[in-house]
Amino acid sequence: MHYREVDASREFLLRLETGADWRTEIEEFADLEDIDAAWFQAMGAVQDAEVWFYDQETKEYQSVTFDEPLEVAACVGNVSDLDGERFAHTHAVLSRPSGQALAGHLNAATVFAGEVYLRAFDDALVREHDETTDLDLWL
Repeated sequence: MHYREVDASREFLLRLETGADWRTEIEEFADLEDIDAAWFQAMGAVQDAEVWFYDQETKEYQSVTFDEPLEVAACVGNVSDLDGERFAHTHAVLSRPSGQALAGHLNAATVFAGEVYLRAFDDALVREHDETTDLDLWL
């Protein structure tokens, strides 16, 4: 287990712009407010989505695209530095009108409506390559 204590002194509520990219909006907000590390929760709806699933055997992401309106039933993620850029690592549970759930790493999605609660940390977090998983992880 790896861990560290972080201090958080700023909290924000965001409303994402209709037609914008879900993850890009969060990254641009972090740039605007000079936030190097944060944790967020969100909900809303998207017009389409690209969801990734990490195959643990091949150590590659597999992409699935949904070109349909979906509810964002739950969304959680963090902001950290990845290769010198702010990166919003975003996971979501999306739902169809039937109630069928789709979930995974939300790589991209066109916002219909989005509400985000974001808590900024005072300490920067940088993603570094982890040999075991072949992923860029923080701490």
